[in-house]
Amino acid sequence: MFKKYSILIAALTAFLLAAGCSSNQSTTDRGKKVTLTISAAASAQDALEEIQKNYEKEHQNITIQDNYGSSGALQKQISQGAGADLFFSAAEDKFKKLVDDGDIEKKDSTDLVGNEIVLVVPKNGDSPVTSFSNLAESEKIALGTPESVPAGAYGKESLTKLSLWDKVKDKIVYGKDVRQVLSYVETGNVDAGIVYKTDALVSKKVTIIDEAKADTHSPIAYPLGIVKDTKHRKEAKEFYEYLQSDEAMKVFEKYGFTAE
Repeated sequence: MFKKYSILIAALTAFLLAAGCSSNQSTTDRGKKVTLTISAAASAQDALEEIQKNYEKEHQNITIQDNYGSSGALQKQISQGAGADLFFSAAEDKFKKLVDDGDIEKKDSTDLVGNEIVLVVPKNGDSPVTSFSNLAESEKIALGTPESVPAGAYGKESLTKLSLWDKVKDKIVYGKDVRQVLSYVETGNVDAGIVYKTDALVSKKVTIIDEAKADTHSPIAYPLGIVKDTKHRKEAKEFYEYLQSDEAMKVFEKYGFTAE
């Protein structure tokens, strides 16, 4: 009888130990530290940083690492295998390239927000420019490189539509991204610059003097997608969905983005 009880106690002890280990393992998995990398257009930086702080407060096991730049440069990085979990682009053509190549699945993507193109001048300067109509009077104009900077491409479209491109193309100083363009204007190195409205709104050193009408350029949309080769699909999917939430959208709208 004693032997039977000993066997029963030993079996029960083993079961409880196994259950405890399983429970501990589950707890460990849930609390596992994960770093997500989001490659994002430079123009989304201010809004994203606030959104990420809010998200990390609620998900203390998640750290979000940013890789900001022009959408064209970021697209090339991902195409060449650079590590990224999500891509937030300011250009649909650059994003579509990754979808067409299989780097992002269509079902894991969405057009998240929109933006506007504006003309800015130094706030404390004496720029001769007062609107797009007399932009040709300027000596230097800052614009993102159209081939890689979406704001530059939209800006060139608008200037062409307004019959201004041929008049100003020799006066243009190109920037590697929209933030560099903004910097050229802030420092007074140019008379005017073409940037996204969201960038102009966060700067205290520039003044918006004109807006490019929507019919002068292609629709501006910021696609968001999960990179197919992510090693943290579950966590990337959760953050992807959070970026579409009402809470996140309120932050985007606060910085001047429009809901798609």
